[in-house]
Amino acid sequence: MSELQTSTSGVTFRSLLAGALIAFCIGLGAPYGNMVLRGSYMALDFSTAGAIFLFFVFIFFVHTFLGLLHPRLAFHRQELAVVYIMGIVGCAIPTMGLTEYLLPIISGAVYYASPENEWNELIHPYIRTWLIPQDYEAVKYFYEGAPRNYALPWTVWLKPLVAWVPLVLSIYFSMICISVVLRKQWIERERLAFPLVQVPMAMIEDGDRPSIIKPFFKSTLMWIGFALPFIVGSLRALHNYYNFIPDVNLQTSIPLFRNTTALQIVLSFPMLGFSYFVNLEIAFAIWFFNLLARVQEGIFGILGIASTQKLYYAGSFPVLAHQGMGAMLVLAIFGLWTAKPHLKDVWRKAIKNDPSVDDSDEMLSYRTAVLGLLISNMFVCGWLWLAGMAWWVLPIYLTSMYLLFIAVTRVVAEGGIAAARAPLIASDFVTSGLGNTVLGPNTLTALGFTFVWAADIRTFVLASCANGLKLADDTLGRHKRSLFGAIALSILISMGTSIVTVLYLSYEYGGINLNGWFFGPTGGPVYPFNFISKHLNDPQGPNVIGWISTLSGGTVMGLLMLARQHFLWWPLHPLGFAVSTISMTNYISFSVFLAWLIKSLILRYGGPTLFQRARPFFLGLILGQFAVAGFWLIVDFFTGMTDNNIYWV
Repeated sequence: MSELQTSTSGVTFRSLLAGALIAFCIGLGAPYGNMVLRGSYMALDFSTAGAIFLFFVFIFFVHTFLGLLHPRLAFHRQELAVVYIMGIVGCAIPTMGLTEYLLPIISGAVYYASPENEWNELIHPYIRTWLIPQDYEAVKYFYEGAPRNYALPWTVWLKPLVAWVPLVLSIYFSMICISVVLRKQWIERERLAFPLVQVPMAMIEDGDRPSIIKPFFKSTLMWIGFALPFIVGSLRALHNYYNFIPDVNLQTSIPLFRNTTALQIVLSFPMLGFSYFVNLEIAFAIWFFNLLARVQEGIFGILGIASTQKLYYAGSFPVLAHQGMGAMLVLAIFGLWTAKPHLKDVWRKAIKNDPSVDDSDEMLSYRTAVLGLLISNMFVCGWLWLAGMAWWVLPIYLTSMYLLFIAVTRVVAEGGIAAARAPLIASDFVTSGLGNTVLGPNTLTALGFTFVWAADIRTFVLASCANGLKLADDTLGRHKRSLFGAIALSILISMGTSIVTVLYLSYEYGGINLNGWFFGPTGGPVYPFNFISKHLNDPQGPNVIGWISTLSGGTVMGLLMLARQHFLWWPLHPLGFAVSTISMTNYISFSVFLAWLIKSLILRYGGPTLFQRARPFFLGLILGQFAVAGFWLIVDFFTGMTDNNIYWV
């Protein structure tokens, strides 16, 4: 490869090294931060706070220092893009994305089994031995801490990890393939906004004149925006050190409909910043439909309309969860239908190598992406079948799972929603829609273990890849092929580092002493097995109310999408309805409303010129919040302070 090609692609030895170091720091630091320090979560949501913070430190200090030594030592814009892409992909793995669910769940089946819950009789006969560690003593020490001079029992964990890691890598590879297949449709044809990559795009922009310090960091308005969350966050952090320093409360709620529901009023600086770059119609729809969802909850509460159905990672109203599921499925299916001309081009290029279709600007060729998607899912199907899932359930489960991943990724890419999850998980959709009586204990057990990667999906590789490809499209242009190796390297480093870190910290301190959600008896480790035992103990047929709610939500979503497509004056964007029943939408809606109001006024009285001038301020809001969270995690590490969580994104 020539020097010109190397520079243009951005994938150089030093960019790979820098990206690998950031992925390593995320894999090590994110679990340590939320397990030992119990501070701000830096790898929790699609905002990828840890990646933004570390990239800020790298570009502002390391890159600038190298440039001061000699201008040729400074990183090129393309190299910086590769570094950040590796960071956001690595950020999707250590916490919610995989590791802190994988290890506690596969060991929780053993540790939390008791005569009261009868897991030993109900569930254990259907768990394949290669799915979980078999040594109870090793599992006990994982949760409670190992005695002095106890060697880490690698051999106990080796067998289940050898079984699980190929599955996870296959799912990740399929997500990368999907992002390649949909890149041109989302970025070039539909021109989605991708608000979550606006900060790194601004940080790596070059000015008209050569300069060591990037123009972004010379903006006074950016530093004003940066200072606001940094000062507020620092006051909140200092309050944990010194009680006489007042805390800054950015959250309240307004009870509605006789306290049957509540409207959350939360000021999130990052969401205010992200939403500034969202289409006004989308921002309006997000907060408007959130209000309607709260009204719907209130009416249900007053009228006593309730459901006894137990759903996991959903809101307190199962009817609304099913409604949201219908909306999400239609969002994904309608989006794929709209992309039909592009998908036909992809298929022709993949199968017939049609010369009229150009895929030279993709990270993978369309043939590799399509065949990779098929082969990786053949492996996933085989794995789930060996784990106990019935063959006829496999296509139903995987289709619903991937449609949810695609829909949520679209929500992130178009709506800038940095904190979201699916309104209903695929396992609940299958059991509710088909009824648990036709599934059997083997299939239910396999569905329970899918909670590892497809339950609390607040971040995942597909969304990170989609955002990364948007950044690559603006910086690397047609030279993306070598980017796949960088992403694969980041995944392997982040996964490997986080697995070792979680194992070490758990045996050193005891998992239940570190994080109540990821290790506690009412958190993530027991959810899959409560799910299995509930369905085994309570045989039910298909949930008719759930189907009616799903179909009604899908119908409303379809009508909203048709109205938007056929009536230029139609004010309600369907994306707002799709996310309205997600509980976290209630927490971000006030910030979205503020951004919508401010942006509307700016465009009305200042036009596009004022909008562009104000842009650095809102970018500073995002960067300042993640910078102060990372800064105080470092301070807490040296001082030994714990429970210093200063932001929610």
